[in-house]
Amino acid sequence: MIPKEAAIAIARKRAADNGWAFGEPVDIVHRRAWMGGNDRYEIETNAGKRGTKARFIIDAETGMVLSEGYIPR
Repeated sequence: MIPKEAAIAIARKRAADNGWAFGEPVDIVHRRAWMGGNDRYEIETNAGKRGTKARFIIDAETGMVLSEGYIPR
């Protein structure tokens, strides 16, 4: 399993590749898998605040980005 810091680095690079802001604070949640799937990390930027947010779901075993989204305002 990749560490949380690596998942954040993956999300930060993906945001930069997409031209998205990656605002602090960053919230990361580790979700355990059900029924034999892989664990995942859910990452949200600008957590707990209004405005620009990027959100990522990253496979905790492989580091692959499973889902991503961006709210510019």
